[in-house]
Amino acid sequence: MECRVGCAACCIVISISSPIPGMPEGKPAGVRCTQLTADNRCGLFGSPERPAVCGNLRASEEMCGHSNEEAYAYLEALERATS
Repeated sequence: MECRVGCAACCIVISISSPIPGMPEGKPAGVRCTQLTADNRCGLFGSPERPAVCGNLRASEEMCGHSNEEAYAYLEALERATS
């Protein structure tokens, strides 16, 4: 499955404990990653500075659903369940 351009749910909803350029302590849940561009694309995509956790995350129908709203709801539930 391919990511929906402009979704960025995984870059906003979930927490990321790995350091990210501009976010040395990681990214809290619900906080927009500082590396997202204005059109919700990863500014580090393809860069060696991109955290491995981000590069290893793969879009799936279960996680992404059929809309951005479904992706946000699924990831919010996952974040609550694992926090």
